[in-house]
Amino acid sequence: MPADASATARAEPPAPLPNRVARLLGVRIPIVQAPMTFIAGATLAAAVSNAGALGIIETTSPQGRADLKRVRDLTDRPVGANVALAMRKDPSVIDLLVEAGVSTVLTSAGDPTVLTGRLHDAGLTVFHVVGSLRNALKAADAGVDGLVVEGVEGGGFKSARAASTLVLLPLVASRVSLPIISAGGICDGPSMAAAIVLGAEGVQMGTRMLASRESPLHDNVKNAVVGADETGTVMISVPGLPTMRVLRTPAAERVLATGRPEVGLDGIPALYFDGDLTASLANTGQVAGRIERVEPVADIVHETWTGCRQILAAAGARANGW
Repeated sequence: MPADASATARAEPPAPLPNRVARLLGVRIPIVQAPMTFIAGATLAAAVSNAGALGIIETTSPQGRADLKRVRDLTDRPVGANVALAMRKDPSVIDLLVEAGVSTVLTSAGDPTVLTGRLHDAGLTVFHVVGSLRNALKAADAGVDGLVVEGVEGGGFKSARAASTLVLLPLVASRVSLPIISAGGICDGPSMAAAIVLGAEGVQMGTRMLASRESPLHDNVKNAVVGADETGTVMISVPGLPTMRVLRTPAAERVLATGRPEVGLDGIPALYFDGDLTASLANTGQVAGRIERVEPVADIVHETWTGCRQILAAAGARANGW
């Protein structure tokens, strides 16, 4: 793909939207960038949206909330936002989203009944992030438009009792009729195709996007992700810290060895933006073990979507021959 792939993607004529997820999000390609705190800002989200997928702005940090406005200088494509309900229950956030021209909201980390009705009243589409069948059923009862079903192999905050995407996704798909975006373990065409076969109509990528050229992370962190193998992440669950999947760094190893929060989350800015891998814990998914290089977002989106369709077509041809 040429170096100006983002410009090429912007110039492409609109194509028929392939499924319910794409239609709800208003995008050509049913791929969503994960709402990573401090990372999911205007530059990354605009690159994803300009590539034909859906960029997401996180609203947990002050910078993220400021980027809701700044992103409009970088793209005229649909852009979504995340609301972590445990941190932002105040309905005033809805005014901020509407003013920014956001059309899709991913809610997470809380009870979807808190804001779903008010988000709908404001004309917003709501996908809720779930990590269990119980929470998926609860979100469906709350009236959300769709689900982001996240397996335990994904990076960031997790339940210590969560299931993998291979188990959780088909289970939820068999019990809930809502359109599903699969998250956790997705980084390319084969993994997206697998999610589609298991019942999803779109995918969310976090670790793959944080290791992109447009990601604001320091190169030390990106290179650590690229250098990780399939055992390169660990689940941390110790008093004083939320349970989360992080990159297997010396800092993470010390926390595991002592069972104590040897480093805190207040060091995340130094980790992310100064490249100090000892400052905190780097939220990263197991799929880091399959990421081989830092690439432009437009290439990641194009190759994932094209590869997914090619793999599904080839699988269909093989099945027809059985």
